[in-house]
Amino acid sequence: MTVPLAPRTAPRLPFELPPLGIGTAPLGGLFEEVTEQEAAATLRAAASAGITYFDTAPRYGHGQAEDRLGRLLEPAGITRPVISTKTGWLLRPKADGTGTDVVPDWTERGIRDSLESSLERLGRSFVDILYLHDADAFADEVRATAYETVRRLRDEGLVKAIGFGMNHSAPLAAYVAAYEVDVVLIAGRFSLLDHDAMGTLLPLCAKNGTAVVVGGVFNTGLLADPSSDAMFNYRPVPAETLDRARKCQAVCEEFGVPLPAAAVQFPFLHPAVTSVVLGCRSAAEVTANAEAARLPLPDELWHRLAEEGFVPPELADSLGERAGG
Repeated sequence: MTVPLAPRTAPRLPFELPPLGIGTAPLGGLFEEVTEQEAAATLRAAASAGITYFDTAPRYGHGQAEDRLGRLLEPAGITRPVISTKTGWLLRPKADGTGTDVVPDWTERGIRDSLESSLERLGRSFVDILYLHDADAFADEVRATAYETVRRLRDEGLVKAIGFGMNHSAPLAAYVAAYEVDVVLIAGRFSLLDHDAMGTLLPLCAKNGTAVVVGGVFNTGLLADPSSDAMFNYRPVPAETLDRARKCQAVCEEFGVPLPAAAVQFPFLHPAVTSVVLGCRSAAEVTANAEAARLPLPDELWHRLAEEGFVPPELADSLGERAGG
C-alpha cells in the first residue's frame, strides 16, 4: 500500500514543506466567483483537515486571493501557515479607474514592489516561498535582474526560499539548470494524463536537491470528474482526451479506487516531489481532496495503470524502494 502524506525532506529548503497544500486561484475567482463566506468556509475546512500550506499569487483575482488569506486564515484557526506567493507581474490601476491591469515587470523595483504589496495583503513580514511566475518567455529579464533580486530578498529574510512556477516543463528545467533554485512549482505537466515533467525537469531537480511542488493534478478538472463538459488544461476537453480519462477511471474502479485519489497521489511516486497543491473553491472540495490524498492505495493499481500508459513504468517498478518514502 502507498500512503504518501508523510513529509519529505528537500535538501535546498530551510523548512519542512507540508505534502498537501491548497492552491488559491479559485479563491481569486478563477472560472467563477467565490463569495467571502465560501472562502472562509474553505479555509476552515483546510484547518479541520490539517492543511497549513497555501499557494497564492497577485494575479489570482488581482490580489483577492492574497487578501482573503491575509484576513481569513487566522479566524479559520490557521495561525502558522506556510505560504508561497509569486512575483514578476504588477497590478496597475487602469487609466479609466475601473480596476487593475496585470503587467509584467521583472526589474528589481518591480519585483520588490510586487512582494511588498503581497506582504501587505497577506498581513505578513515574510513569505516562505517566492516564485518567479510564468517566466517562460522572460529568460533575458530573469538573467539581467529578476533572479538576483529574489536571491537578495532571500538574503534579506523577506522570503525563505526562491524558485520558479509555471505550466511548462522545458523552460522550468532550463532555469533549474542555470540557477540555484530551492523549489519549483510545475502545474499540469505531471499527472496521470501528462508525464512531460518526467523528461528533464524531475530528474534534474532530484539531482540538484530542488524541491518540486506539483499543481494541476486534475488537469483543470478532467481527472476529478471525466464528463463531457469538463475542462482540460483550461480548455474544453477533446474527445480523445476524455476517452483516455474515462479509461483511467475504469482502471481505478477495478481496484475500488476513486479516480481523484489516484490523480492526487500519482505525483508522489516520483522521489523529487515534495508537495501537491490542489485548487479548492469550497469546504466540500477541501474535505474530498484531503480524503483522496490520504486514502491507502494498492501498489497493484500503479502497476495496472502503468500497463495502460497512465504511469511511467519506472515509477511503478520502483515502488518497493520508496516504501515509507
